Amino acid sequence: MNIFEELQERGLIAQVTDDKEIKELINNGGARFYIGFDPTADSLHVGHFMALCLMKRLQMAGNKPVVLIGGGTGHVGDPSGRTDMRSMMTKETIDHNCECFKKQMERFIEFGEDKAIMVNNADWLLGLNYIELLREVGACFSVNNMLRAECYKQRMEKGLSFLEFNYMIMQAYDFYYLHQNYGCNMQFGGDDQWSNMLAGTELIRKKTGDDAYAMTITLLMNSEGKKMGKTAKGAVWLDPNKTSPFEFYQYWRNVDDADVMKCIKMLTFLSMETIREMEKWEDSRINEKKEILAYELTNLVHGKEEADKAQASAHALFSGSGDSDNMPTTEITEEDLFEEKIGIVKLIVKCGFAASNGEAKRLIQQGGISVNDNIVSTLDKTYTKDELKEGLKIKKGKKHFHKAIWKD
Repeated sequence: MNIFEELQERGLIAQVTDDKEIKELINNGGARFYIGFDPTADSLHVGHFMALCLMKRLQMAGNKPVVLIGGGTGHVGDPSGRTDMRSMMTKETIDHNCECFKKQMERFIEFGEDKAIMVNNADWLLGLNYIELLREVGACFSVNNMLRAECYKQRMEKGLSFLEFNYMIMQAYDFYYLHQNYGCNMQFGGDDQWSNMLAGTELIRKKTGDDAYAMTITLLMNSEGKKMGKTAKGAVWLDPNKTSPFEFYQYWRNVDDADVMKCIKMLTFLSMETIREMEKWEDSRINEKKEILAYELTNLVHGKEEADKAQASAHALFSGSGDSDNMPTTEITEEDLFEEKIGIVKLIVKCGFAASNGEAKRLIQQGGISVNDNIVSTLDKTYTKDELKEGLKIKKGKKHFHKAIWKD
């Protein structure tokens, strides 16, 4: 099976500009393609992981990736999929985040001569003269078309700043610059980037007369239509210091039954032959599928040793026979105590099992929380500093474990 057909079967292709041309290009290893990553945090997250996996698949098929770090576009902020304006980051923060991204990406993509390259759009965007930019590309953009773009529609009611309005022009200019200087002929990105990507192909056509192509990746959504990769504590990060390998493993181990095979298809590198066989399995084997998904993705992100450790810890915890050495842990300090104790409601929120006190109370009232294997039945339950020094093993439902310990 060729790579284009495999991407289709895995459900990864959302939109393409030119089906026949793109199919021929990537199947024959003729794509010099780029994917952009704006450094909005100091770690990549699950949303980025999907783009990295696509890049890896295409590289394995002989195509040449260009990883674009948005050190320039990060100064503006992408309005796509947003209902409010992103917080402005300092140059120091952007530069730091770019360095963090680079280190993480090297685990997935093979860089080197005639392999993948990494570029930073700060190198050409930050030095642009505004008048020169207007004269060079301004006439190529129709304001009417820009205002009809999906990436701006959500912001029009609350107000779209002129700063954000320029983002499409900057992303299009990136594609044009990469085409001129690195021979890029394709751009890949999330399905919410379609309008920006079309602007790039059109700019290249108007300025050079060349053909350039775009393909969007299906966004990773759950069966309820919500973006995957979020927990009560926030995003699922690829940095082990922000989301531990055990927490990462447990996130995928606990996905809804309806989402398991979709995640296996879109994110793992298991062969389609293997996946088709898994689709025939009886419903009783759903937990086996989840363990395969969790192990494969933890192995990809954190390596075999951490994947083995996370899986062993999960098995031990579920069987009730294991210790809590590899369990995700929250440290409790003096600031968290009231009269030398911490209440169960605050403890649950602190550990990320609930986003609010109200949600924590409902979990307790429904019998969904246990501490050291004892179900918590009252909202006024408290724990002392000495108990925290011993360590508290907190369990939500049947699958979610956490440890709270005292920190002097």
